[in-house]
Amino acid sequence: MIIGQVARLFIPFSTKYLIDTVVLKHQVGRLPWLVAGAFGATLVEAATLLLVTQLLIRVAERLIIQLRKEVQAHICHLPVSYVEGDLSGVLVSRIMSDTEGLRNLVGPGIMSFGVALLTATMTFFVLVYKSWSITLVVVVVLSFAVLAFRRTFIFIRPLLGEGSKIRAQISGRLTESMGGVRIVKGYCAEDRETDVFAHGVQRLFANTMRAGIGFSLIGFTGALAVGITTALVMLFGGQHLLQGSWTTGDYFQYAAMLFYMVGPVFQLANVGPQFTQAIAGLDRISEVLSECVEDADAARTTRLSVLSGDVRVENVGFAYEPGNLVLHGVSFVARPGTVSALVGPSGSGKSTIISLLCAFHTPTTGCVLIDGIDLSTVRLDSYRSQLGLVLQEAFLFDGTIRENVMFSRPDANEESFANACRIAHVDEFAVRFPNSYDTIVGERGVKLSGGQRQRLSIARAILANPRILILDEATSSLDSESEAMIQKGLSYLMEGRTTFVVAHRLSTVRRADQILVLEAGRVIECGTHEALYEQGGRYYELYTRQYGLEKNLFLAPFEGK
Repeated sequence: MIIGQVARLFIPFSTKYLIDTVVLKHQVGRLPWLVAGAFGATLVEAATLLLVTQLLIRVAERLIIQLRKEVQAHICHLPVSYVEGDLSGVLVSRIMSDTEGLRNLVGPGIMSFGVALLTATMTFFVLVYKSWSITLVVVVVLSFAVLAFRRTFIFIRPLLGEGSKIRAQISGRLTESMGGVRIVKGYCAEDRETDVFAHGVQRLFANTMRAGIGFSLIGFTGALAVGITTALVMLFGGQHLLQGSWTTGDYFQYAAMLFYMVGPVFQLANVGPQFTQAIAGLDRISEVLSECVEDADAARTTRLSVLSGDVRVENVGFAYEPGNLVLHGVSFVARPGTVSALVGPSGSGKSTIISLLCAFHTPTTGCVLIDGIDLSTVRLDSYRSQLGLVLQEAFLFDGTIRENVMFSRPDANEESFANACRIAHVDEFAVRFPNSYDTIVGERGVKLSGGQRQRLSIARAILANPRILILDEATSSLDSESEAMIQKGLSYLMEGRTTFVVAHRLSTVRRADQILVLEAGRVIECGTHEALYEQGGRYYELYTRQYGLEKNLFLAPFEGK
């Protein structure tokens, strides 16, 4: 870069000899040498520019890729509460958009900054040598301009940060709208979503206009400073010419060199907003990277071996928000190989207990013990690798049937894969597709029915071969025929494993070894179906009410016939 900028200054430096020697003294023989020198200097400048540009682009792109991988990996290891607290589009923006700032900091931006700084520095010393008095006046004028730039950047920086946040929010909502297009259309909400989007882009427009005021001031200040310095050079340089202390060549040489100093100074001003925006993006990335990952707790030192599946929940209280407990002194024991069912009305705490058992959250009070070991001291990968999940909403990735089943165990062999699909009855519908198991299921499995998606989810859990199994409304998306078919698969999956079942249809939990009845975050009853039914308590009330409701719903179409 230094070599290139020295070569670049050959042309303004040679103007003195062009005017004084070639033009005024008519030494035409010097002209070819000046032209050859200018051509050679241009080649050197272009070659160095090419090399520097290629190098910096390569470095910038490598850094962007590295940072994206680092941010994505960090977000993947953050607690569930953090990831669920943000729109997915916002986090995607952190990974994809905010990292782009490195391109300006390391790529073209830093190249422009480096070139401008070198050129301004070198020409400054030449100008001081030619006339320190004129240069001092010019520097004073430029100093005021630089101070104005600095204050403007201070004004612009928070606006650029706010603009990026607004863009991320707009992207997040847009992603949600596209993902939930059926709900949007089903409730005729197209116009409402359009209004939400329009409100977002209007906020972005207002933010951009405020930032535009700062950019306009930068342009105004730059143009004013250039005009003032040009007038000053004309004034003081003209006096030097009249006094005879400067030749005509000296005047034009100084003016040309001044242009090469002032131009880069204002080029720095143009690069400033890019740097400001890049730094604002990196600030937001820094916020994400400063969040502690799940295993960051120094207490998590225990690595579990193969589990037997003994689960104890001892006096557990939990609050999503400080001071607002949703679980109160919950205690129960699940022996290895048994089935425990969690029942109760909505909001009673069933899903919260499941989250604690999955180690998505840590108890506020009390503890969860796995084989006698406090779960809060366990390395999560050693625990979750022995955990199987079949959730109410069967989440599938936009890949093939095979990829979604093997997501739980990518190294599984073909025999294990086929066996899992057979037990979960995935093979019954997969073979009917032209591409069989290589059929693309679409985003969130939209190309499959709800029952088919749930069967895939169950096959995924079977392939994982877990020691502890969580079934959260695992058959809620299935019709009666599909549910009957898949109960055998679930029975196979639960055999020999500690299983926790969350169910609203109480008929599906009658064979559980124990049923935990929850109410307002407390376990109010515990026992088998027969024992709880005979007690005539809350479970009896829930069961008989649901049975009566189902019976009425079944008989209603036939009444009066």
